[in-house]
Amino acid sequence: MAENTDDRLRLLIERIERLEEEKKGIADDIRDVYAEAKAVGYDVKIMRQVVRLRKMKPDDRREMETILDTYKAALGIG
Repeated sequence: MAENTDDRLRLLIERIERLEEEKKGIADDIRDVYAEAKAVGYDVKIMRQVVRLRKMKPDDRREMETILDTYKAALGIG
């Protein structure tokens, strides 16, 4: 029984390691795309913000923008 448990654990760990390696490869690809965008003149910082906003639900995005506008107005930077 312990041998089956050990095999199962080993397989799970190996699977995690493979996925971590894939994740690293994808992160490298994303970094390359941002570098390409920067090379042709795009503002990478703004692109990252746009990507983050597009991931949000529309209601959450509106709420965040409303709160941001409120804070900016309170600080006189709106």
